[in-house]
Amino acid sequence: MHVKKYLLKGLHRLQKGPGYTYKELLVWYCDNTNTHGPKRIICEGPKKKAMWFLLTLLFTALVCWQWGIFIRTYLSWEVSVSLSVGFKTMDFPAVTICNASPFKYSKIKHLLKDLDELMEAVLERILAPELSHANATRNLNFSIWNHTPLVLIDERNPHHPMVLDLFGDNHNGLTRSSASEKICNAHGCKMAMRLCSLNGTQCTFRNFTSATQAVTEWYILQATNIFAQVPQQELVEMSYPGEQMILACLFGAEPCNYRNFTSIFYPHYGNCYIFNWGMTEKALPSANPGTEFGLKLILDIGQEDYVPFLASTAGVRLMLHEQRSYPFIRDEGIYAMSGTETSIGVLVDKLQRMGEPYSPCTVNGSEVPVQNFYSDYNTTYSIQACLRSCFQDHMIRNCNCGHYLYPLPRGEKYCNNRDFPDWAHCYSDLQMSVAQRETCIGMCKESCNDTQYKMTISMADWPSEASEDWIFHVLSQERDQSTNITLSRKGIVKLNIYFQEFNYRTIEESAANNIVWLLSNLGGQFGFWMGGSVLCLIEFGEIIIDFVWITIIKLVALAKSLRQRRAQASYAGPPPTVAELVEAHTNFGFQPDTAPRSPNTGPYPNEQALPIPGTPPPNYDSLRLQPLDVIESDSEGDAI
Repeated sequence: MHVKKYLLKGLHRLQKGPGYTYKELLVWYCDNTNTHGPKRIICEGPKKKAMWFLLTLLFTALVCWQWGIFIRTYLSWEVSVSLSVGFKTMDFPAVTICNASPFKYSKIKHLLKDLDELMEAVLERILAPELSHANATRNLNFSIWNHTPLVLIDERNPHHPMVLDLFGDNHNGLTRSSASEKICNAHGCKMAMRLCSLNGTQCTFRNFTSATQAVTEWYILQATNIFAQVPQQELVEMSYPGEQMILACLFGAEPCNYRNFTSIFYPHYGNCYIFNWGMTEKALPSANPGTEFGLKLILDIGQEDYVPFLASTAGVRLMLHEQRSYPFIRDEGIYAMSGTETSIGVLVDKLQRMGEPYSPCTVNGSEVPVQNFYSDYNTTYSIQACLRSCFQDHMIRNCNCGHYLYPLPRGEKYCNNRDFPDWAHCYSDLQMSVAQRETCIGMCKESCNDTQYKMTISMADWPSEASEDWIFHVLSQERDQSTNITLSRKGIVKLNIYFQEFNYRTIEESAANNIVWLLSNLGGQFGFWMGGSVLCLIEFGEIIIDFVWITIIKLVALAKSLRQRRAQASYAGPPPTVAELVEAHTNFGFQPDTAPRSPNTGPYPNEQALPIPGTPPPNYDSLRLQPLDVIESDSEGDAI
């Protein structure tokens, strides 16, 4: 009770200023606020009062509209980009080099024997169908061809295109006329790859504008099926070893060799070698800019042992990247041509993104909902690894197997024609699916911190005709211990990789609209339109609190009145007389008459007049003296 009494007393004292009604509160606010408009509403006459009311309402709406625009702009999390240039000694980038041919043909020829024979027959059929028709009965392994054949599509009649098998029915023991071949030799025929699933009941065609593209893609698809069934260690042994590929190495003034490179197997290019990867040792710094302080390499690509139908490009594929990052050399690398000296000057750009909510980037990929299949290499996160891991995950879920070109999670198998006959059709559909690409792009994020190496490339013939003889003699002696020349210009590549300068650019994001910008614009609009400040907002907050207090007071009064009404309605009959109330007050054993009364009878059933009670004894408790402040508190509580 004492706590309730003090709370009510405090509530009353809080309301002595504004008043006890909403009208009193509004008048008090308009009369005391520092905002200009509300004061004029109270002080002016009726006409001006209406004018100032409309002006105040209009400018309040303008302020709220402007505030909404600024708050929405702030919550859009826009960024501004700043460019700064620095100068310092930098770590030399990691350098990955690969041969354009993934395998040595002499070591992998036995695996590709049937495929190469079939490829030669396909080329004969394309180039000279009349002459190749006589050799159509030679022994060929058509199991590969029947699974994914190449066909000719005659589109000269677009309403009725003709699909013709390149070998016709010859591989089934039948012969047919060469009329179709002659027809399709004319202009208007295109070559396509037929991809089927469900035992050939559902087929699609992948069209090509050139037979060169068609046979190349068809051969790569069939070779992928073969390589997927070979253990990776055997494939590593069939690729180019580092001691044969790296003939000479010099970093600054320090000599190096193939042992200073880290070997990884990249399905597109076989064995690749990474210099200064920083996995087990500290990254090497560059002493100074310039060619004499960079990396110099002489490489032998062994072009005479290239796989003829698998590698149509000769040279070295190379890439510069950060330490401890996986090299996606097929997408980000460049070629260096054989028989040339390629000089690569490097400039460094460092990108720094702000992260959420300003930029959708990640620091280490922990919040990306895609399993990183490249985590076994212990490399840092990159969006390329995320996109390829996402594609491989979709491949496993849709095709029940993983593609040979990407890492495979534990417990899964690579796709091949023997175990997964429909994989090529499934892979083609998934590769062409826009929804799949958008899904992966939506889940993967850019790295918040990234380093990009800008390259300036120049080339010259190497070695020159004057020095070709002695250079090849020395290199042949060092590699093969032979006095004869075992190297040739078409297999030699020289690389010079160096920093052009130690200046580096930093591209950094910063918030375009920070909290200071937001507060200054909100305050500027409020002051311009209404002449207000932060104190005016505090006054408005105060009036809101007073409004809540008045509402609470009214609710308490309403609850009290409802409680009194329920107490009065608790009597079953008519209200007690004064005599009954006096008797109940003085005689604690008194029981009022609760017998039901008939409406036809008088106030008492036996027509007996109730004796008039005497003067009741005084209630001495009511004469007790109380302190003045308590009486005041009680009266204030009753008023509430």
